[in-house]
Amino acid sequence: MRRFESCLPNQLCPLPDRRFPPQPGIVEGNVPTPFRRTPISMLTISSSLTLNNGARMPRLGLGVWQIPEGEPAYRAVQWALDAGYRHIDTARIYRNERSVGAAVRDHSVPRDEVWITTKLFPVDALRLEQAFKASRARLGIDVIDLYLVHFPPPLLVVPTWKRMERLFKEGKVRAIGVSNHGISHLEAIRKSCSIIPQVNQIHLSPYHCNWDLITYCQDHGIAIEAYSPLTRGRHLDDGRLLAIAESLSVSPAQILIRWALQHDFIVIPKSSQEAHIRANADVYGFSLSDDVMHELDAYGTTRRTL
Repeated sequence: MRRFESCLPNQLCPLPDRRFPPQPGIVEGNVPTPFRRTPISMLTISSSLTLNNGARMPRLGLGVWQIPEGEPAYRAVQWALDAGYRHIDTARIYRNERSVGAAVRDHSVPRDEVWITTKLFPVDALRLEQAFKASRARLGIDVIDLYLVHFPPPLLVVPTWKRMERLFKEGKVRAIGVSNHGISHLEAIRKSCSIIPQVNQIHLSPYHCNWDLITYCQDHGIAIEAYSPLTRGRHLDDGRLLAIAESLSVSPAQILIRWALQHDFIVIPKSSQEAHIRANADVYGFSLSDDVMHELDAYGTTRRTL
């Protein structure tokens, strides 16, 4: 049986077995506390999150944004699978879907143990079915695990989502979701469509948080996925972060990934370097205390509404 199961389109999905049900944050200033946290003892590199359609999505993945097609992307994916990753995140606009698909097919890890995400670029919203088929062909796989709307298509949020629903109902994708969508976009979908997004992938780190959006998603059963969790390197030399990392004998990057995992976010750190890919997966031998989590929560400088 496939590891990442989902209900068939013509079946009524049972409610997911949520051991960690969504809880609204109690806002103190701009920081929600306490926020939903995963029991530390349950986190491993094999941990997955049950989506609102019953599919189980690996919590840790490799992002391949800006990794060139060809050998760089191919090697990065192979190294990630060697290190225990079972989730790869790409997109049409990244122009490396062929290399991602080839690396997964050529690796010894069975295809049905690897979760592959790709994305619809907004300019393709009116030709969604053709764009989906093109991505699937470049990846060289029969069924895409997660297909996301990369950005809200201007004036086409609801019509685009209805086309996404059709893909899901036809069994061509195991889960559907969005990226960079704010509360207004999600509300429009919720009020007009029959399927709530399973995932919202957003720019997220302790330095870039929209807690209102996070709370909304968790209240409505939409999994949060963090891209650019390492702040694109901009804050890795922050003295506060360095002090926490030093106290635990780990790197600043590992602190940021662990923060996301303990918040029950799916997280996709990006790297094309084997040593960094392995280090980013080595985040299960330590934990962050509630005090440290709260301190990191307070770093956020972004309150913008998408």
